Amino acid sequence: MLDWIAQFTPIQQALLATFFTWGVTALGAAAVFLFTTVNRKLLDAMLGFAAGVMLAASYWSLLAPSISLAEEMGQPAWLPAMVGFLLGGLFLRGVDALLPHLHLFAARAEAEGVSTTWRRSVLLVSAITLHNIPEGLAVGVAFGAVAAGFPSASLAAAVALAIGIGLQNFPEGVAVAVPLRREGMSRLKAFAYGQASGMVEPLAGLLGVVAVLAMRPLLPYALAFAAGAMVFVVVEELIPESHAGGHTDLATLGAMLGFAVMMTLDVALG
Repeated sequence: MLDWIAQFTPIQQALLATFFTWGVTALGAAAVFLFTTVNRKLLDAMLGFAAGVMLAASYWSLLAPSISLAEEMGQPAWLPAMVGFLLGGLFLRGVDALLPHLHLFAARAEAEGVSTTWRRSVLLVSAITLHNIPEGLAVGVAFGAVAAGFPSASLAAAVALAIGIGLQNFPEGVAVAVPLRREGMSRLKAFAYGQASGMVEPLAGLLGVVAVLAMRPLLPYALAFAAGAMVFVVVEELIPESHAGGHTDLATLGAMLGFAVMMTLDVALG
């Protein structure tokens, strides 16, 4: 598979990878054609799994390479990782404060961001779209690092990151589409809303790889930026949502499994 991917340009690779992650989101949303409800214990475990994958990816696929690249470039190893990580979190906090969105399982009155008349369905999609911005950026930056020719960046590691992001996108598609169907929306429309949240990933991935190729010295910062944005999403949304149903032990075990799976993918393939 790696030989097949290697024949494409870095931009094409990033687009292929993020179209894959979008496709897995759509696959999760397609569950709405089979079910009208999802067991809450299973959903909490799946959300925990997604959180674990993102946490592991933040370190193994983004922060650790950021530190290694900084050393290769003669920069203080800790500086790009720290600055980029904090900027990524601050960026997501700013978007979170402005973009109207609604957390899973929350009432319409609990919508965050600027005041809006958007319907509940649109606010739910907006929230998951917010999750997917740093994921797309992370994949794009990872492929950009490979194209930049750094020894510590490998195509296998970038592919492993895309696979991991794809795996954790499945429960997000389920978590949006199935509740909308339960609220009375048609199956086709619920699916359309569920998969729509993944549409931002190819755009974010394209932005990530183009930015890295255009500004090579900023690569360590870009990797850490994506990590900080992902950790913000995990701590601010995914973990609270996975615990909201009261199945905290199950959600925690799901997070540990997700972390182990992503770590294994990155170490074994990267």
